[in-house]
Amino acid sequence: MSEVSIYHNPRCSKSRQTLQLLEQRDIQPKVIDYLNNPLAADELKDLLHKLGFISARELMRSKETIYKEMNLASVTDEEALLDAMAAHPKLMERPVVVCNGRARLGRPPEAVLDILP
Repeated sequence: MSEVSIYHNPRCSKSRQTLQLLEQRDIQPKVIDYLNNPLAADELKDLLHKLGFISARELMRSKETIYKEMNLASVTDEEALLDAMAAHPKLMERPVVVCNGRARLGRPPEAVLDILP
């Protein structure tokens, strides 16, 4: 069976629901606490590719206070957005499930089902 990973925030209800959905299907994913182990900018870029996203903004939580404080809405440089997410992992939308070189954002949790083995 392919390894399944989840970028997880235990305080987030969607993240908990997505993890539960995986476990109900007898999938024990590698749980990555991205808040305490932030992704580097190049890892975020790879994750964006797996998600099929064009812009880092698609993976950003635009309602976070830090997003507004850093005035990220006006930033157009993709590298700057990736660097901001790497420095402030709270900006990354969650949960993200990765399997077989593909990824899905678990919003809603069922969205991850199409990449699972």
